[in-house]
Amino acid sequence: MKKILSFAFLFLWITLSLSAQKGFYDRYTFNRADTLRGMLRPERTAYDVTFYELNIKLQLDQRSVDGFVDIHYHAKDNFDRLQIDLYQNMSLDKIEFQGKELSFQREYNAVFIDFPEQQKGSQGKFRVYYHGSPRVARRPPWDGGFVWSSTASGAPWIAVACEGDGASLWWPNKDHLSDEPDSMSIKVTVPDELFCVANGDLRQTVELGANTRYEWFVSYPINNYNVTINVAPYAHFSETYTAKDGEQMPMDFYVLPENLAKAKTHFQQTEGVLEAFEHYFGKYPFWNDGFALVETPYLGMEHQGAIAYGNHYKRGYMGGMIPKDMNWDYIIVHETGHEYFGNSISCHDLAEMWIHESFTTYMEALYVEYHFSFKDAVRYLNSQKSFIMNQEPILGPKNVNWENWKGSDHYFKGSWVLHTLRSAIDNDKLWFDILKGFYQKHEISNVRTTDFIDYVNQATGNDYTYFFEQYLEYPSIPVLEWTSLVNRDGTSSLKYRWKTNIQDFRMPVKVNIQNREVVLYPTTEWQEEVIDLGKGELDFRTDLYLIKIKAK
Repeated sequence: MKKILSFAFLFLWITLSLSAQKGFYDRYTFNRADTLRGMLRPERTAYDVTFYELNIKLQLDQRSVDGFVDIHYHAKDNFDRLQIDLYQNMSLDKIEFQGKELSFQREYNAVFIDFPEQQKGSQGKFRVYYHGSPRVARRPPWDGGFVWSSTASGAPWIAVACEGDGASLWWPNKDHLSDEPDSMSIKVTVPDELFCVANGDLRQTVELGANTRYEWFVSYPINNYNVTINVAPYAHFSETYTAKDGEQMPMDFYVLPENLAKAKTHFQQTEGVLEAFEHYFGKYPFWNDGFALVETPYLGMEHQGAIAYGNHYKRGYMGGMIPKDMNWDYIIVHETGHEYFGNSISCHDLAEMWIHESFTTYMEALYVEYHFSFKDAVRYLNSQKSFIMNQEPILGPKNVNWENWKGSDHYFKGSWVLHTLRSAIDNDKLWFDILKGFYQKHEISNVRTTDFIDYVNQATGNDYTYFFEQYLEYPSIPVLEWTSLVNRDGTSSLKYRWKTNIQDFRMPVKVNIQNREVVLYPTTEWQEEVIDLGKGELDFRTDLYLIKIKAK
């Protein structure tokens, strides 16, 4: 009976989640493994992880990992059973709690551990021993796993990227975005000739014969997928960033030795990136741990305090994807932006990954606006438009660890949603107050989409819920239908309306008519307005709004 009830609960939860997407995902099929990975079941909600201590050794010849992780917890409810996660291909050797070995059962990538009954409010820790060869990434960072590469000189060059796929592909943890440890220790043993860069501060190195253990410590909460290790014969150099209040922070750079001179020149732009984002949102969020860029054998990833960099010291995105007259490194800008949205502010569920990617993609335009101009920022945003597909909602289905978007609308379309909202609000002081205020209210925490909607509504004094419903929950974008008429008295009229999925959608839109700017206030009902249209064409400001224009 208990099992029957659990499946009934599971079905209800999924049904409610999918209905929030206006039925778009009803056509998709999700299985037991999807929900074990993505759902906050009682075996997960019963405890909060407060600290991870990861202690591993890399076996380079076998491309494997072995070691243990101590998981410190605070009981949020009474429990005698918990779920952690570790991919099936990794071997779980034993689990110890208070000097005794605990029994456990594995189902897909989930591990259910049997405990002596724990009381709400209690604290403790358990140790998980494991080993195995983590999945090899076929196309990092989009396909998660380990990267076993070599430098030009033949030295080992190892990295990991696991966003979406989950950190449990290489170490045991409670692999759900909603629960971040308050801090974390990362200890990695590698051969002496190599250097290991992880997140946070390097507290100490311990010589162990032919090997060295690198002991890093993260003093802030951290997403599990942001936990990283980078291994190579790295060269290191450091610069200093000075904030507007005069406080200084080290910027550390770990690069392949043959690229050291090139990196010292190319990475000088990092200071300007931090300066721009401090202007809009406040000081770098992980100040006490410092900022670092680490050269990797794949393009990049927002690993907290140890950003993966693999753009080959080129402008833009591997030399392209930004206007030809601009010269800045896309990976440095984008991944540093993630330190604010993605790492400091994190979503609760992968379905709301737009909170990470849309805001960060929009921050690229803010970087351009800060260092160049608003006109250049709009020009940059318009260069993103060709990547918008409008094939599926920006929001995915919850509780199933959704990471299967057909395109990149949660990046580029989401960026344009924010640009459109700025244009609709049409008050830049208020807009930038909203961005900074929302960020500073929620920094170093997890948020939901509704948190941002509520903040916008309160700050503006208007209800923009309809706006977010249309742009986030439906694939299609608003269509502005219009037609012009010549009246009997010789005047001209303009008729217009929004055609949208949301019945009460309403949004002002600017249009240039006869070399003057006019603001229209369409709703989903036809409106008619006497306007001197002249003989020129109407210039609807599609550079400011993500909309379609349709003449009737």
